[in-house]
Amino acid sequence: MSLDAFLEPDAKQEAEPLDAALQAKLDEVIARLQQAWQEYGETLTFANSLGAEDALLTGLIAQHQPEIAQFVLDTGRLPEPTLTLLDQVRSRWPQINIQVFYPDASKLQDFVNREGVNAFYRSQELRKACCGVRKVEPLQRALADKKAWMTGLRREQSVTRDQLEYSQWDAGNGLQKLSPLYDWSEAELWQAIKALKLPYNALHDQGYPSIGCAPCTRAVQPGDDPRSGRWWWENPETRECGLHK
Repeated sequence: MSLDAFLEPDAKQEAEPLDAALQAKLDEVIARLQQAWQEYGETLTFANSLGAEDALLTGLIAQHQPEIAQFVLDTGRLPEPTLTLLDQVRSRWPQINIQVFYPDASKLQDFVNREGVNAFYRSQELRKACCGVRKVEPLQRALADKKAWMTGLRREQSVTRDQLEYSQWDAGNGLQKLSPLYDWSEAELWQAIKALKLPYNALHDQGYPSIGCAPCTRAVQPGDDPRSGRWWWENPETRECGLHK
């Protein structure tokens, strides 16, 4: 695979070659994407959260398997850099199809009127209820007619994901779940993103290794757990929104 396929004309001279080991891992991910399309076709969709992992997967899908549908969950509380990146991705790769799913307006209105706009700070139960309205229910709609969904999850991300495999049955949603980067490290991820000159969320350069809704995400110190900036008022074992059980 040539790096030139990913780069803008004026950026090609700045590319840094990948070492043989990382190139092999990149080729393996490409093979996984192609195999997933062959197996599931239009019943496959990629849940693009617009984080670093998804930046790499989006670039690879655009170049090697643009037929794979993608979706973004816009919770109504996403940071502006996340929305800016979505526009950049759509502009750079018009050949890919990204659908945006929003919370059900009536359900969200009822929740906010009942509990308040920032209820998630008061208890874990309310935080999960907020995630349920803003993320889980829209996800169910996004997956309604699918047989498999693809994510950017990695084992290294958190203690709740350290047993992750590439392909696992998602009993909660009733379909197969694929994580092509499950065995990648943070260092490998960023080396590939930078070498391929892929657009990524500007918040990553401001100390945000993991990015979700604006009020539930904060910057962390170098060397801190990547997920420590997500729902930091809770224990590490509970820091999931319900999308990944």
